[in-house]
Amino acid sequence: MIGFATLENSGFLFNIYIGILLAGLIGIVIISERLKPYLSALVVLLISFITSVLAIKGISSNGLEFFIPGGSFIGDIPLRIDALSAWFMLIINLTVTTGVLYGIGYLRAYKPIKSVITLHWVLLVLFQSSMLWVCMVQNSIAFLIAWEIMSLSSLFLVLFDHTDSKVIKAGINYMVQMHLSVAFLTVAFIWVYFKTGTFDFKGIGTYFGSNANLWLFVVFFLGFGLKAGFMGLHSWLPHAHPAAPSHVSGIMSGVIVKMGIYGIFRVITFLKADYILLGEIVLTFSVLTGLFGIMNAAVHRDFKKMLAYCTIENIGIIGIGIGVGLIGLGRGQNVLIFLGFGGALLHVLNHSLFKSLLFYSAGSVYQQTHTRDMNQLGGLIKKMPQTALLFLIGALAIGGIPPFNGFISEFLIYSGLLAGIQSVDIAQTTLMVVSVAGMSIIGGISVFAFTKTFGTIFLGSARTELHHEPREVSNIMLVPQYLIVLVMLSIAFFSGYFIDVILTILNGVFNVNMEVENIDFLRYSLVLQHISLYSFLFFAGIGLLFFIRRAITRKREITYNSTWGCGYTAPTSRMQYSGKSFTKPLSKLFNFVLIEKKNFNELKNNEIFPVSRKYSSSYLDFWEHWLINPAIKYLGLFIDLFKFFQNGRIQAYVLYGIVFILIVFIGTVFNLLH
Repeated sequence: MIGFATLENSGFLFNIYIGILLAGLIGIVIISERLKPYLSALVVLLISFITSVLAIKGISSNGLEFFIPGGSFIGDIPLRIDALSAWFMLIINLTVTTGVLYGIGYLRAYKPIKSVITLHWVLLVLFQSSMLWVCMVQNSIAFLIAWEIMSLSSLFLVLFDHTDSKVIKAGINYMVQMHLSVAFLTVAFIWVYFKTGTFDFKGIGTYFGSNANLWLFVVFFLGFGLKAGFMGLHSWLPHAHPAAPSHVSGIMSGVIVKMGIYGIFRVITFLKADYILLGEIVLTFSVLTGLFGIMNAAVHRDFKKMLAYCTIENIGIIGIGIGVGLIGLGRGQNVLIFLGFGGALLHVLNHSLFKSLLFYSAGSVYQQTHTRDMNQLGGLIKKMPQTALLFLIGALAIGGIPPFNGFISEFLIYSGLLAGIQSVDIAQTTLMVVSVAGMSIIGGISVFAFTKTFGTIFLGSARTELHHEPREVSNIMLVPQYLIVLVMLSIAFFSGYFIDVILTILNGVFNVNMEVENIDFLRYSLVLQHISLYSFLFFAGIGLLFFIRRAITRKREITYNSTWGCGYTAPTSRMQYSGKSFTKPLSKLFNFVLIEKKNFNELKNNEIFPVSRKYSSSYLDFWEHWLINPAIKYLGLFIDLFKFFQNGRIQAYVLYGIVFILIVFIGTVFNLLH
């Protein structure tokens, strides 16, 4: 039975949550196939409600703490819900709720065997709870168990279409890298245990208080960075997201990568020194991550892979905020802490919203067209107008364009970089200036990338003839997307409320005692409030114009004609710009990073009458091409040296046993083995 150190009402709610989880998992297994999705959605909603109540209590109070008996070895397992945990728990619940609702409609097009559907919904419910456990548990062994459950449940969700060899390959890639993450985290936690003698997370603070902070933080950063998808630690993302069902991709991009960000934030709360050095390292690495992610997103034509690289870009933006906040801690400047950490935490929420929206919209396109290659699409705005609108809203938000929510968090991070320029240290000033330039380039290429994607998929004419006519998806798939848009607009219109919440979190976690009435924070808050007001007026003006237009044209006959072709109509849709042609100049400019693989030699200047030829190209991941694939190749060659041991001869296997027995015997005789 679970015992609680404090707050009996919260303990009662937690017991109810555990009961709903267990009953829900059993119910999904035994209920009829038709009702499994709806029961899963009900369980997710109930879990979201109860744990959100706990999270809100954690933000509004000084935090909740209760314990699970863990035996004599690891002791009682503390579950702590402070403001930081609560923020991530609320984001998890919101994203998984929209994901499970969207998944009900998305999976209707699939007719897999009953056991696969059952396993999928069971894993989705378990996936939500495992992420919640990661945010609550503060015992290293229990944390690693929750982390592993989260990784394995998401792995099998990715492997939903397990008959596809590419999906299996993506799953293996994901599994290997997630276990590398566990290996780094295990090393870090063992390091802390041997120095402090405790599995409680408080031991991390004890270690940092009496030892150098740099190297242990780096080990933690590698472990959590693999989950988050920082550059060089990211290579599972472009494979896992396209392979997974779109509602799973939306949840993974929206929140599972944020579990890595949560881990980094959690470790930062225990730091005692080296703030500026770590901030400079994280800031530099994050700017490079953002640039790498968005450049790759711009050139890829698989729209789900493109969105996966955009996730890497936004992890870079969040990392920039974390770097600014660390420098603020080192310099004792609350404004930098607020703008850096506050902007990063708000961007965690914003990214979970617009990225899940984009993946759901992309999933709608894939469900209706059965292709992820944007070069085979076009003109879908006429067939799927609501999906086109939703994707456009997500694209504008992720580009940081006002009046959408992405601008709010990026404004804070930009402001943090500009405030950080005012430093007596020339190195820090230079780093901040370069970071501002880097974020500007990231933003510009982001707009470029989504202009290409939206234009290629939804505008123009169809480039290929599809197997069936696309049409708008069902309401059960549209409603959760509109819900996301509603939350996005609430952040854009009422940014002041979210700023207050962020300040409460920072005050509770970092004990910096920042007040919103302080003139340093008030000026940023007032600017955002004005932006929110103008955003509302902008939308209201557009709505008023549409209302007037509708009132004027309501009784008029509407006729449709072909678009004016400037005196010339292209004889074939293949003469349109494609995703490839749109980004060709960019890929040539950055060809040292954007490695293009072609089976075609470009035309020579003197080749006036070229012969018929075929052309295909794809872009390779820089880190996979130059580091990961060669390492795997040489590792395979090394392992091949020992293939002779497994030769299929029974005599040889018997001989191995005899040799082993002789080694043990000789070692015992000469006291070599004890």
